[in-house]
Amino acid sequence: MSFNIGLSGLYAANKQLDVTGNNIANVATTGFKSSRAEFEDVYSATKLGSGSKTIGNGVRLANVSQQFTQGDVSNTGNVLDMGINGSGFFVLNNSGSLSYTRAGTFKVDKEGYVTNTDNTARLQGYGVDANGKIVNGILTDLRIDTSSLAPKTTTTVSSTINLNSTALNIDQVANPFDPSKQASFTKQFSTPIFDTQGNSHVMDQYMVKTGANTWKTYTLIDGRNPNGSDPSPTATPLSPPVASTMAFDTSGKLVSVTTPATPTPIVSPDLKITGWIPGKVTNGVWAANGAAADPGGVTLSMTNTTQFNADTARSIPAQNGYATGQITHLTIDGSGVMLANFSNNQTKPIGQISLASFTNEQGLQPVGGTSWKETYASGIPGYDSPKIGTLGSIQSNSLEESNVNLTNELVDLIKAQSNYQANAKTISTQSTIMQTIIQMT
Repeated sequence: MSFNIGLSGLYAANKQLDVTGNNIANVATTGFKSSRAEFEDVYSATKLGSGSKTIGNGVRLANVSQQFTQGDVSNTGNVLDMGINGSGFFVLNNSGSLSYTRAGTFKVDKEGYVTNTDNTARLQGYGVDANGKIVNGILTDLRIDTSSLAPKTTTTVSSTINLNSTALNIDQVANPFDPSKQASFTKQFSTPIFDTQGNSHVMDQYMVKTGANTWKTYTLIDGRNPNGSDPSPTATPLSPPVASTMAFDTSGKLVSVTTPATPTPIVSPDLKITGWIPGKVTNGVWAANGAAADPGGVTLSMTNTTQFNADTARSIPAQNGYATGQITHLTIDGSGVMLANFSNNQTKPIGQISLASFTNEQGLQPVGGTSWKETYASGIPGYDSPKIGTLGSIQSNSLEESNVNLTNELVDLIKAQSNYQANAKTISTQSTIMQTIIQMT
């Protein structure tokens, strides 16, 4: 029996050496989780019990468990390098077979899909709808679409404007509005707007103080009255621009904006441009460019306009149109949203990374490649966005390093070696005793 006990000890020490050696070998493996050899003693017993003076039969390997503690997350500078700070696993799909990993070394294949290092599995997440909204609940292959971002026509323009209450009044009878004569207006503001084909046009607003607490505003696009643009190639002279009248109260707050219209004037805090036909001027001749404005027109919000004793000025205007854009770079935020940045200064979500969680991580089956598979013992995975519930956050441009503590492993290596030598000594001692007994017979 002593031989069997010693042999079991040798086997256990050898397994401990194997586990420790594997940990040391993977000290630089991204996303690697160290393992621990767990042992239990062995006793022989009958149905009536083992008794109080039973000597053990040695030791056996009970389990090799992985330690899913957090590894250090270090910066790499590669946007598709991702580390998970907290719990959770990346989800990979290899032809319908799902696996789970903490190794965030991803890249893009020739079709634009985000894959693991050897291009065998695609990263899973949530796609976006036509409006750029994340569609949660359905896992899909994440793909970086490098096609151009289609243009969007301008429908709204907004800004904060202050008109100087001490500005001089302009007599419009003696000095009628003329955009070429600076003396005929108090201030000019310019804003770029876009048509349906992404062509940029300049919209000018001319502010004219006509009386106490009263201003007029004239709006031109490409130097023309947007409600009077002649679509013919010969381009007749501009029709006179229509002015809207802004009235302020004694505290400098905007009371109303009145625009002449048939049959009744329009009173609104907004200005509405309808009937604009986009075009361009070539050699002094205006011609339609084949594009169109939004069918609903362009709305200019004047709500944030005031008349205070301060310089006439305007904040940077905000308008919702843009030209065609080419993708310039990708960013990934902490919640796993992949944002494509375009040359037209637009940012568009193109997907969101999903993370998986398990009730029993120790029940996962290692399958190599720093990946695991679901088992009955692990329970079914739960999928959700990063930073939801107990799931960790995504750190782009970073990788999670191995959680192997090299100092501890080297100490375990020495202990396993000592255990092996000690068990070998018990076998040697038992052999000496057996030789003594044989010699006595």
